[in-house]
Amino acid sequence: MDFCNYPTYFNFSGHKAYGNSAPKEPQVVTAMEYHEAMLDCRSPKKTVSSRLEWKRLGQSVSFVYFQKSLRGDFKNRAEMVDFSIRIKNVTRNDAGKYRCEVSTPSQQGQKLEEDTFILEVLVAPAVPSCEVPTSALSGTVVELRCQEKEGIPAPEYIWYKDGLRLPENSKLGSQSTNSSYTVNIKSGTLQFNTVSILDTGEYFCEARNIVGHSRCPGKRMQVDDLNIVGIIAAAVVVVLVISACGLGVCYAQRKGYFSSK
Repeated sequence: MDFCNYPTYFNFSGHKAYGNSAPKEPQVVTAMEYHEAMLDCRSPKKTVSSRLEWKRLGQSVSFVYFQKSLRGDFKNRAEMVDFSIRIKNVTRNDAGKYRCEVSTPSQQGQKLEEDTFILEVLVAPAVPSCEVPTSALSGTVVELRCQEKEGIPAPEYIWYKDGLRLPENSKLGSQSTNSSYTVNIKSGTLQFNTVSILDTGEYFCEARNIVGHSRCPGKRMQVDDLNIVGIIAAAVVVVLVISACGLGVCYAQRKGYFSSK
C-alpha cells in the first residue's frame, strides 16, 4: 500500500485537520539588507473562516504571526498582505526558514495547507582588514593579507598598487611591476615569491560581492636591496680589528708586559 498518496490528518486547535502529505518545495526569497522582502504565501484566497499562522523554523519554533497580529520584532517593521508578509527593513538576522499555515473549515474538518520559505539576506562587505609590511628586503618572500567577515555572500578580493589594479595573472602586469606575485581572490592574499625594488609602492585591497564593495586605506611598502658590498666590507673590518687585537696581545706578551704575577 502506498501511504504517500493518502491524506495526512492533524490535530489543529482541537479540530480534525487534514492536508496533502507531500510537502511543497520551499520558496527561496533573496533580499538585500535594509530593503524589503515579500514572503508570498501561495495558499487559497483568504476567507472569513480561515485561520492563518506564520512560524519561524529552526532549533526552536517561534511565532511570527499568531491570533491575527504580528509578533516580536516583526510587529513594528512588517505588514500583512492577505496571507503574505512584507518585511519593510530586512536585516541579516532575519535570514532563515519560515512557514505559513492556513486552516479552512470543510465537511471533513479543518483543511490545513502550508508553504515554506527560505529567506536569504545579502550583505555588502564592510571595510576589510589589510596587512601590508612597511619594509622588505629584495629577493625575499613577502605576503600581503586582506580579510572581511561581514559580506554575504563571501566577497572576492582585488589588490591595487599605486591606484592601479593588479591583474590576477601577474604576466599581464606592466613592465614596472614585478611578475613574481600571485593573487588569491578567495583568501585575499597577495604573495611575492621574490620581492623586488619594483614592488615599492602604496597598496590597498578591495572586498567585493554582488551587493557592493569596500576597501581598506592604502599602506606603503618600501623594498630595499640587500647591501652585499656593505656587509662584506663590515665583515672585513671586524676581522681586521680582531686580528689587530690578537697581534697586540702577542706583542705585549713577548715584551713581558704580562708578568706571571
